[in-house]
Amino acid sequence: MAIEVGNVFEGRVTGVKPFGAFVALPEGRVGMVHISELSWSRIKHPSEIVNVGDTVEVYIKDLDPEKGKISLGYKKTEDNPWEILKRDYPVGSVVEVTVVGMTTFGAFARILPGIDGLIHISQIADHRIEKPQDVLAIGDVVKVAITDIDFDKKRISLSIRKLLEEEAQAKAQEAANAPDEVVASTEADIAAEEAPAVEEAPAVEE
Repeated sequence: MAIEVGNVFEGRVTGVKPFGAFVALPEGRVGMVHISELSWSRIKHPSEIVNVGDTVEVYIKDLDPEKGKISLGYKKTEDNPWEILKRDYPVGSVVEVTVVGMTTFGAFARILPGIDGLIHISQIADHRIEKPQDVLAIGDVVKVAITDIDFDKKRISLSIRKLLEEEAQAKAQEAANAPDEVVASTEADIAAEEAPAVEEAPAVEE
């Protein structure tokens, strides 16, 4: 297969540098996968993903014939966390998230590796709080509802308050139904108490 943009090859990692990984291709050519092309998540060093000697599947991302440079791509579209979010986490979904950051206006929580959402301070509790730290701490795992997703700006709104209010409404509904059951039971008990007792006929001696 020719070394052309878009073509996919299986190659061997021959070198790892802070800025990327070098991969041996057919015809004795070598291409480089830039660190930003190794993972959809932010990584500090290419060795977090690949090491010398690894066999990897790459595709030709760009060619510079004059300089003899071959730019390779490694991460796959189907692994893009935003595509996973779009497919598996629509607005209205209830998910467990991990609190990863705090600001004066809310808390950031990780939904998927590489994707964080904001729990605005007004959505952290079902009552007014002064600061996010009054309720949450970094590392906390909490359930939230996804209330909005802006794929263009890559912003996600999350809410704990929505779940708390729904839970409160469910409990209120249960409480509203409970008296009817008690009244029905009480009326049945009263009726049973007021009903005349049926006396058994005396036994007849033969």
